[in-house]
Amino acid sequence: MVLSTPPRSARGSVDRAPDQMPASAEPAHHRKARPNIAAYVFMSPWMAGAALLTIGPMLYSLYLSFTDYDLFSAPHWIGLGNYRRMAGDSELWASAWVTLRYVFLSSPLKLALALVVALLLVKPRRGLGFYRSAYYAPSLLGASVSIALVWRALFTDHGAVDRGLGAIGIHTGGWIDNPDYALLVLVILAVWQFGAPMVIFLAGLKQIPQELYEAAALDGAGRWRSFTSITLPMLSPVLFFNLVLEIINAFQAFTGAFIISGGRGGPANSTLFYTLYLYQQGFTDFHMGYASALAWVLLAVIGVATLIVFRTANFWVFYTAEEK
Repeated sequence: MVLSTPPRSARGSVDRAPDQMPASAEPAHHRKARPNIAAYVFMSPWMAGAALLTIGPMLYSLYLSFTDYDLFSAPHWIGLGNYRRMAGDSELWASAWVTLRYVFLSSPLKLALALVVALLLVKPRRGLGFYRSAYYAPSLLGASVSIALVWRALFTDHGAVDRGLGAIGIHTGGWIDNPDYALLVLVILAVWQFGAPMVIFLAGLKQIPQELYEAAALDGAGRWRSFTSITLPMLSPVLFFNLVLEIINAFQAFTGAFIISGGRGGPANSTLFYTLYLYQQGFTDFHMGYASALAWVLLAVIGVATLIVFRTANFWVFYTAEEK
């Protein structure tokens, strides 16, 4: 009697039913889906937070920018009325001018001081860790209410700065109450918190090959020539990164101006930042629709300013072959 044998595959193994297939024979797209599902599960809290706390409120504020809304009654659709109103708002244009002056003063000064300190701290020396921590400490405090209150006490009439300048014969009567100096108080506050760009500059300086400086020294280049011909070009991508961040942060400055000016915008609107005017319209005058329109205009202005920096980067930012 001849017994029939089960059919075998080309590899010599006995054919199995589909439900008996080994795990390795599972379709590839099924195996890839499993880690993707796990990734989405871990990302779901962030995605839910972004949708509920960021994207949702942004879209709602976009809708409110086309309405007349006072927080107490239902929004009333007025189309482009809020945006047309901006053209004749003299106080808005005054706040925009103050903000532009602040951006063009604070951002370059802050980056210049951060670069100078980074150059001083890049070489090994005794107590280097302490100095780096000390210079970075103000950035940890951020634009907090407590720091703004201290700054207000320092620069007010008969404050520490006023008394110190009075001792050498310079009498200002307090910087905060003087429209010629009030904005400088906020600029100094911003420049004082240079720790974050300083750390980024330090990281960039450490990436510059020392062989370039050695070759320049052999060619007779001094410190200034080495700085302008080696350090600045090699550091330009880092400078570009810091510049974009500082411009965006400067446009959004609010806490210092609010606390130091008492929420009013200082004498003669000298510290009336755009963000402070936006806050006044939304939460003091309850023109929330108009405030929403102001917020979206600010977003557009920041986008345009960032685009200008990116467009001009081709003329002064240099990348090595590895960075490209």
